[in-house]
Amino acid sequence: MGEQKRYVVTGIGTDVGKTVVSAIIAQALEADYWKPIQSGELENSDSHKIDRLTDEKVHILPERYRLTEPMSPHASAAIDGIELQLSELTLPETNRNLLVEGAGGLMVPINETDLLIDAFKMWNLPVIIVSRHYVGSINHTLLTIEALQNRGIAIKGLVFVGDENPATESFILNHSNVPFLTRIPIANEVTADFVQEQASKLNELNCL
Repeated sequence: MGEQKRYVVTGIGTDVGKTVVSAIIAQALEADYWKPIQSGELENSDSHKIDRLTDEKVHILPERYRLTEPMSPHASAAIDGIELQLSELTLPETNRNLLVEGAGGLMVPINETDLLIDAFKMWNLPVIIVSRHYVGSINHTLLTIEALQNRGIAIKGLVFVGDENPATESFILNHSNVPFLTRIPIANEVTADFVQEQASKLNELNCL
């Protein structure tokens, strides 16, 4: 294996396709996958989904926190009677490629003082931003980019999910100067075959 590649994936909001994109990137890199905090759906967690969608070359690392309620981490942790600590979210040790999946956005509260973006700053890994077209997505994408840049966090690039929207995409790319990495189509059913196909296309682009 050559130089180790390590990235964090974030979305501009919830339900933009971040977990599917994470599966594709993890498969393309044959990486270790790590979801630091899982809130709710413990029997069908993002780690479970990634495991089903990828092959044995992707290794699933255990979450640092598993919370019972499908809420923001700080709220779910309060119900579970614990307080999440930023200091406990240090990156797992691995000599393989690493793909970290964040939560629904950068400003998700970890506890009463820390946000998920503070963990991003601590990790010091390039961020891959997942954007999907909807009314307001330009605003959400540019705010995500600005928040990362204001904290000196490197951005690897943007992944757009869904059909091409030239007006939206050109504005985002021209205004931010963030690289465009790839586009992932919306599948009627997300399967392991779909993930493998998209991972192969991603490797052909040689953009990671």
